Amino acid sequence: MTTETHSRFDAAFAAAPLVAILRGLTPAEAPAIGDALVDAGFTLIEVPLNSPDPFDSIRLLVDRVGDRAMIGAGTVLTPEDVARVADVGGTLIVSPNTDAAVIGATAARGMISLPGYFTASEGFAALAAGATALKLFPADGTTPAYLKAQRAVLPKTVRMLAVGGITPENMGQWRAAGADGFGLGSNLYRPGKAADAVGAEAHRYISALKDIA
Repeated sequence: MTTETHSRFDAAFAAAPLVAILRGLTPAEAPAIGDALVDAGFTLIEVPLNSPDPFDSIRLLVDRVGDRAMIGAGTVLTPEDVARVADVGGTLIVSPNTDAAVIGATAARGMISLPGYFTASEGFAALAAGATALKLFPADGTTPAYLKAQRAVLPKTVRMLAVGGITPENMGQWRAAGADGFGLGSNLYRPGKAADAVGAEAHRYISALKDIA
């Protein structure tokens, strides 16, 4: 799970640089929600670990749509959780913070590390620890101009995702400021939201992405 995993991530990110954040997802919902997202064109899906039975949901998603999308976990706070995600077939590790131990454990397993950062110092620290890409979080706590300023100093080749408050309507502003991709949470999925409604929202994001490409 090294070069092949990273090549797969490169392809998935190029196809649709949108990470579906399924906070609150239950195992019972997982297969239908996974189908709806992948059918809409999503290729990156994560289940935050503060969701009910997240490892069961990750395993179900891997089994259901793992051949068409990369599946993993969000809100990953410890190296032990990285190992548990790997055990159920997950390959994406997303965190809200910059924790060198979590990033290092992810990189050591050849998995995809998408840590949260907010300052340039955190961004450089995450990259030094082995991050695959950077997640500006919370993006709704700042402005696209802030990301643009960071892009002036962070390595040009680093893929950066804006996460928090992203809508189909404001994606263009963030893209113009230097966002390569986006993490989509409650605007895409909320606990109990029907799969067809999630699918419709997913199509809106995919359509908006094509408009700003």
